Amino acid sequence: MSITVKIKNTSGNLLPQYQTPQSAGVDITANLNEPMHLKPMQRMLIPSGLFLELPSGYEAQIRPRSGLALKHGVTVLNSPGTIDSDYRGEIKVLLINFGEEDFEIKNGERIAQMIICKHEKATWLVVEELTETIRGEGGYGSTGI
Repeated sequence: MSITVKIKNTSGNLLPQYQTPQSAGVDITANLNEPMHLKPMQRMLIPSGLFLELPSGYEAQIRPRSGLALKHGVTVLNSPGTIDSDYRGEIKVLLINFGEEDFEIKNGERIAQMIICKHEKATWLVVEELTETIRGEGGYGSTGI
């Protein structure tokens, strides 16, 4: 299944691309005039130069790239970040360096991935009681390790 998403690219970098035929996400690249250095435990908002117009009922989720997380400890801090269909500003990626060394971010470097997802709106029905289940109120760790 495919949808059409309007995109404005002011970066000079390639449009977001699927790396394999069955990839769920496209890579988002940094749009920088000069390299930036992300120190250990530092967080930084990285511009992409991309602007989207998503169809109503869809969102874009910004997620970490597994290779950056594994090799360098760099991840998306507010993961997944949500881009709503009525947002028209630039996509920026909030990165944090959990690694032990500075991490250099260069223009055009793949820094995150974006997944387009359909979503539903909820209508709230206020009730006095909820249907009982076997799990009940069991939360964090209640089903074992």
